Amino acid sequence: MLRSFFAESRKLRRPTLALSTLLTVAAFSVLFTSIVYLRIKSGEPNTKMGERITATELSQYIGLVYGFKLVSFFLGITALCIFASQTAQEYTFGTLRNLLVRQPIRIKILAGKFLAMSLFATIMVAFTAVMTIATSYALAGKGGVTTSAWMSGDAIQLLGETFGNILLSTIGFGTLGMILGLLFRSPITAISIGVLWSLILETILAAAISSTLKWLPAQNIANIAEGGSRTIGYSHSLLVSLAYLGVGLAVVSLLFKRRDVAN
Repeated sequence: MLRSFFAESRKLRRPTLALSTLLTVAAFSVLFTSIVYLRIKSGEPNTKMGERITATELSQYIGLVYGFKLVSFFLGITALCIFASQTAQEYTFGTLRNLLVRQPIRIKILAGKFLAMSLFATIMVAFTAVMTIATSYALAGKGGVTTSAWMSGDAIQLLGETFGNILLSTIGFGTLGMILGLLFRSPITAISIGVLWSLILETILAAAISSTLKWLPAQNIANIAEGGSRTIGYSHSLLVSLAYLGVGLAVVSLLFKRRDVAN
């Protein structure tokens, strides 16, 4: 398993993947956080879903992590694409046969790949936290936000909880991507279906039939990053997400063990 972990880590360290991913995440993190602070005094909506947050609200300890939470769903979708691509391309490039020659126990290959990609996701989330908090501090004065409460014990505790929740959500989306990659064995198909379902179909379904909101996988995984909401509790989302991902992993692991591997 360790050899599989190090082999996958080497792939993830490629500049074309690691550097481009981190730069993209940084760009979007700075953009979304900047919009919040630069539009405070305009009186217009400055956050997602046409909502507006004021300087008074951001001056409280929640202001430290507001920008970080704002990009949590974007981090999840990014992880979904990376996990799906890195898993499915073993079939596309025909490299799975070579891996199985060196490690015939297939579950160890999956476990090593999952741990390596989870480490990459952790680095991505930590990098995003640094970028959003740095941007918040840099633009706080321009938006009339005071940052004295951001260094309080409550703020630091909230940062730790938020980081843990967003990391869980990000790895959850990544696991969903890995399931799709193993199921469809094509990076393009896995990513397309994952993004289409998470971004569009679930949104339409939840809007059309509100009772389905509590049982949709992507909605619940995303809700973990928020720490729960008024409509869906944190514990509920955690249990539903674990159920979906657990069943999904069990099914694709069985398929992965029994499928023939073609050239």
